[in-house]
Amino acid sequence: MSKPPETPIDTLILPGLNGSGDGHWQAHWARDNPGARLLVQEDWTCPRLAAWESRLDAALSASQGVWLVAHSLGAILAAKLAGRPSAAKVRGALLVAPCDLERVEAMHPCIVDFGAMPTGRLPFPSVIVASRNDPYMSFGASRRFASLWGSDLVDLGACGHINIASGHGRWPLGYHLLNSVKTREIDRRHQMQRRATALRQPVDALAPGQGLQDHR
Repeated sequence: MSKPPETPIDTLILPGLNGSGDGHWQAHWARDNPGARLLVQEDWTCPRLAAWESRLDAALSASQGVWLVAHSLGAILAAKLAGRPSAAKVRGALLVAPCDLERVEAMHPCIVDFGAMPTGRLPFPSVIVASRNDPYMSFGASRRFASLWGSDLVDLGACGHINIASGHGRWPLGYHLLNSVKTREIDRRHQMQRRATALRQPVDALAPGQGLQDHR
């Protein structure tokens, strides 16, 4: 008997430092959605940017296009896609509780080698989901990076680091937030299609005064 075809991957889940344990909302997401896959890194405890980027680039290159669902250091990994060719495979991103690398270094010295915070505008739609009492990033910094990255910002109030420790096991709101990213991208594509259609109109289909001007 032939094996049933595997469900194509449409969502790539990016955990942060130490991965996302069994009760983490990202682990639930991977189990609940056949089209979701959790990106596994070789070293969860001492992350090195080059190694993590290599795994992400390989996964994106092998895909037909995916939505990113990232948490903490995984959100920084996603943000560092700005300017990288593999970003073309990203349809949009949900960036939950991104961490400030300076704070990470202060709290976990000599563990994370991720360079400086990314500041480039992301070439895909994105939403930052931020908490007002996240120990890894102030809300003011979340607001600033949302502006730099071109991301929408969702204020969850005082929710800690939006992980198991802050009571975020199964997290249904995450699905709704990703759907908002998808809706934004669908609307953008429809606008582009309408503009392209308008530009392809024959000249005689234009309203009076909209045709080519005779400057003789």
